[in-house]
Amino acid sequence: MRTTRMALAGFVAAVVGLGAFLPLASRGDELTLEQCLAEAQRNNRLLKVSRLSIEIAEAQHRQALSGYWPQIGARAGYTHLGAAPDFLFPASTFSVPAGTATVTIPAGVIGPSQVQLPVSTPAQSIAVPDQRVKLADPDNLVISANATWLLYDGGLRRGYSEQAESLVAMSRQDARRTDLEVADSVTRLYYGAVLARELVRTAQATEQKLGATLELTTAMYKGNTAKVSKMDWLDTRVMVATVRSMLAELEKNQSMAEAALAITMGRPWSSSVRPVDTVIPFAPQAARLEELVEVALRSNPDWLKVQAALRAIEGGITTARSEHLPKLALTGDARRWWNGYDAGLVTDHNKNSWSVGVGVELPIFTGFATRNKVAEAERRFAKLQEEQALLREGMGLRIREAFLDIGGGEKAVAAAGEAREAAAENCDLAIRAYQSGLVDTEKVIRAQITEALSTAQHLKALYDHAAAGSRLHMLVGGAASGDR
Repeated sequence: MRTTRMALAGFVAAVVGLGAFLPLASRGDELTLEQCLAEAQRNNRLLKVSRLSIEIAEAQHRQALSGYWPQIGARAGYTHLGAAPDFLFPASTFSVPAGTATVTIPAGVIGPSQVQLPVSTPAQSIAVPDQRVKLADPDNLVISANATWLLYDGGLRRGYSEQAESLVAMSRQDARRTDLEVADSVTRLYYGAVLARELVRTAQATEQKLGATLELTTAMYKGNTAKVSKMDWLDTRVMVATVRSMLAELEKNQSMAEAALAITMGRPWSSSVRPVDTVIPFAPQAARLEELVEVALRSNPDWLKVQAALRAIEGGITTARSEHLPKLALTGDARRWWNGYDAGLVTDHNKNSWSVGVGVELPIFTGFATRNKVAEAERRFAKLQEEQALLREGMGLRIREAFLDIGGGEKAVAAAGEAREAAAENCDLAIRAYQSGLVDTEKVIRAQITEALSTAQHLKALYDHAAAGSRLHMLVGGAASGDR
């Protein structure tokens, strides 16, 4: 029976250790793979985070585009001064020199005719005291509006706009990658739940066959059949108990797989989802490796994100170069001043004012900072181009690995299917021969365990093939991969 125990140990290791420990969940809804994927697209929190990242990037792009519009602002302020402002004219003295003037006396004052008399004035000084003039009342309300329109910036705004637009494209590619990763996770967990359920059914069928074998062995042992000894009877009981213990572990794994599928779909941790499918689909790979790599260069989000990053760096180069060029802006200002005083500074002419002007800013020397900014941006561009080449090789290698996994999986599925059919036929023959007393107990138990192990290996081969296909679908960017 040592060979039989080793076969059983291999079966247990192959089918029990397929999941990680998760809290048990109650039975949930029965859904198809398409329904699971659709619900994950609506509820998965990673996808919600990705969509919010896109909205943030779009808002930043709109901020960059705002530089093309005039910038208009308004200000209002009220102030109360401790005293009314005034202006002090200092005291001064005016000197009037001595002189003679002719005074004309009209007719009729002194005589009948007009008379001109000379008048002499002595030299004198006239003192003017200091004078304090009030300029405005202490209470002031001022409202002003100003506008600035950048007419020429040497490419500054265009560079910022290109960077922000590329950031939007990069965020969208991140969201696409998250979509593909979530779809891959849901697909693998869905077929993992199918695998777990079918392993439970396999274990249940094996338990029933071993139970029937135990009943037959018990009857033959109690009938003192020479072909069955007490050791055979005890070994059969041990096998039945071991399979029952393994069945409990597989049932737990099934619950874990269904709970993990529900969580990935965005449901609470206490829920679970049961797959509707009872078989894992098998479709051979039709596309060639070179075609898959070319498709990935058009659709893979990581590759498209790097291309968007290159465009962003080009925008950074444009922004850095703009610092060499002048900036030209049109400015305007309007002002209204409310004050209770009508003289001094607060005349009607001064209370309302406006201005229009043109401003030019010309960089002359910045200590070679602008030149080095341009050099830095250009080196970043060259570095990212080299990283893009590395990414291409890495993508090709990963796609090739998945492609080979699918090819190897197809051979494994075919071989495991043949082994499963042969093991099932061998098990039927062994049971009939055992009933006729032609084989011993160890051989019939080994045949039943071998049938269960070959069934589990065939199911696992189907799952591995489906998982490799899902991974390939993700690597090529969700485009047609020949098996989807």
